[in-house]
Amino acid sequence: MTTLRVEDRSALGTLRRGLELSPEFRVGLPVTLLLAVLATVGKIIVPVAVQQVIDRGLKGGAPDIPFIRDAVVLCAVAVMLTALCGYLMNVRLYRSTESGLAGLRGKGFRHVHDLSVLTQNTERRGALVSRITGDVDQISTFMQWGGLMVIVSVGQLFIASVLMAVYSWQLTLVVWACFIPLLVALPRFQRWVARAYTRVRERAGDMLGAISESVVGSAVIRAYGSEDRTARRIDEAVDAHRAAQTRAQKIIAFTFPITELVGAVAIAGVVVIGVGLGVGGELSAGRLVAFLFLITLFISPLQTATEVLNDAQNAVAGWRRVLGVLDTPADVADPGPDGVVLPRGPITVSFQDVGFAYPGGPPVLHEVSLDIAPRTRIAVVGETGSGKTTFAKLLTRLMDPTEGRVLVDGVDLREIRFSSLRDRIVMVPQDGFLFDGTLADNIRYGRPGASDDQITAALDELGLSDWVAGLAAGLATPVGQRGESLSAGERQLVALARAYLADPDLLLLDEATSAVDPATEVRLARALDGVTRGRTAVSIAHRLSTAEAADEILVFEHGRVVQRGPHAALAAAEGVYADLYASWSSSSKTS
Repeated sequence: MTTLRVEDRSALGTLRRGLELSPEFRVGLPVTLLLAVLATVGKIIVPVAVQQVIDRGLKGGAPDIPFIRDAVVLCAVAVMLTALCGYLMNVRLYRSTESGLAGLRGKGFRHVHDLSVLTQNTERRGALVSRITGDVDQISTFMQWGGLMVIVSVGQLFIASVLMAVYSWQLTLVVWACFIPLLVALPRFQRWVARAYTRVRERAGDMLGAISESVVGSAVIRAYGSEDRTARRIDEAVDAHRAAQTRAQKIIAFTFPITELVGAVAIAGVVVIGVGLGVGGELSAGRLVAFLFLITLFISPLQTATEVLNDAQNAVAGWRRVLGVLDTPADVADPGPDGVVLPRGPITVSFQDVGFAYPGGPPVLHEVSLDIAPRTRIAVVGETGSGKTTFAKLLTRLMDPTEGRVLVDGVDLREIRFSSLRDRIVMVPQDGFLFDGTLADNIRYGRPGASDDQITAALDELGLSDWVAGLAAGLATPVGQRGESLSAGERQLVALARAYLADPDLLLLDEATSAVDPATEVRLARALDGVTRGRTAVSIAHRLSTAEAADEILVFEHGRVVQRGPHAALAAAEGVYADLYASWSSSSKTS
């Protein structure tokens, strides 16, 4: 089992890795960069036009009206073309950015589903969702605005510097001498900001996790009157996020006055030295005025650099968290095209010296070796914590054993394609999770092409038609989020119908009748007898009425199979099963 991680990559390394995973960002990039260059070059038209008008159009005391008019018209045309290039650049950048981010989100969500249950459990669901939603949104903000500003600003700095050097190399040195110390300090400042915004994204994930958990668990919160305690917990998460954001903003805000101060010093130095050069005849009035315009073009990117840096570090921090998900190996990986595709038919299961231990904990399964014959109905029983559910997760490959092998029809589960495995083995989990939609939508979830007539036939075979007919809208009844419009027992009925319609070769029921009332349990017992006949079926149950109908019973204790056999033989012999059965029978009579 691996853990989700946030790697300590450099900002450049993070961006490089992110672009590798999102090739859509590079589609049409040369044309976009060309438009960026044209949009940037257009910004020097006004300073050049001002210089030409002053030095040539006003030369000799009498204004040269035709020259000034042509210069103004040319300038206007150039500005409009610059605006058009800027618009096209923006459209292309937004299109490629959204395509890249959509691909990144899709890869993120798909990879989350490739991770094992254990790996997913290393991080709260809300925080995990935050990595693929909120953190990608931060990348989007930067790529669509900050990324654009970086392209334009670098070009603007270069072009402004070149033209300033053409007008006066002495004044250019003055400007660069003022800003070089700030540029030298930028890498260290960048590291401070990177650490600050990594913490911001972490606190944002914690905040989303706390809020989503409180919404999902609202019924429990009200039942135990813990609203105040929950509110305090959320307040603490919100305050932690606010504090982290404030600390990051303080670092960013520190650069604004510094940039303003350095810019003011640079302009003052240019004015003083430029006037001296003008008096000496080394610089014309037009060039000095144009140079002052160019200083504005030079300083503007540096002043917005702090805001760009803000978005950039926020995006890099978010990208690191997204890459932390994508670069986490799928420890329960689909072998893909190289995997084995098993033919449909009776299924055989074999556990060979299987052991399992949760990360950081003691072994919970010890050297489990057993075979399950085709078309056999197996019941798995044992005290809580005996290893029953772990056995079920290994059989369905929600986890892989840490020792030994699990074979299906003689093939190691790790070598079977997921599509083939999920087609042949279906598990009905203990909680009977439903998706927001209608009853029919949830029943056909494992067989999307099933018609309403096929669903109705399946419900008839399960003996559930009367129950569905009693619902307000029948198969069209909305179940609500997580199936909250239905009772726990009704959700379990839907889960059973869904599994039956999927028609697996092996059906695994993880305490599938645990949330069903006694009357419904009797009806389900009769229906399940028909459902499991002709296929391999493994039922994990606390209610031993299920075990009575099984062909064979596996008794787990402390992670080992301590007994195996039919109900009558085990109940008559001394041992764990006889004790469990006696206790269950006693409690059933009392109730």
